[in-house]
Amino acid sequence: MPRDIVYFDLETQRTANDAGGWARKGDMRMSVGVVFSTATGRYEVFGEAQVNQLVERLRRADLVVGFNILNFDYQVLMGYTILDLVAELRTADLMADMEQRLGHRLGLDTIAHATLGIQKTAAGLDAIRWWREGRIMEIAEYCCFDVKVTRLVHEHGCRHKELFFHDRFAQKQRVEIDWAHLEEL
Repeated sequence: MPRDIVYFDLETQRTANDAGGWARKGDMRMSVGVVFSTATGRYEVFGEAQVNQLVERLRRADLVVGFNILNFDYQVLMGYTILDLVAELRTADLMADMEQRLGHRLGLDTIAHATLGIQKTAAGLDAIRWWREGRIMEIAEYCCFDVKVTRLVHEHGCRHKELFFHDRFAQKQRVEIDWAHLEEL
């Protein structure tokens, strides 16, 4: 059976301010969660009513890949479960890795644009507005695209051992990547 690398992202119903601050991410509530599985080649979309199925899907993965999932997405999901997803799930957090290499954070859009020439289609605050307007399909489409961008960035880094970003002076910078987690699977 092929290894199952699962790319994951979620969107929330509420802002950090609505939830009482960044320390209360579990109170931000998930609107939509999306995974892409390399074993099936398919996307799966989960609404809040299916959050337990989403958690189980992540638990079955050989590796979960995302962007800021340790500090954000998992924290939101842990508002629904007693599991410590950070400790339990084998995870590659691309943002955490880039921050460790560079000493500062970069957004997914910054890396994807400089590396692949693609940009995200919206922002997280748009997804919260869409939630309030009942536009769930737009949230799902946006979240699917974020998962796709994460997958493309990850695959590029694994294949070429490098990613790019533009610094504050608009100069394109190269970052060497050594994502050995794929070789361990």
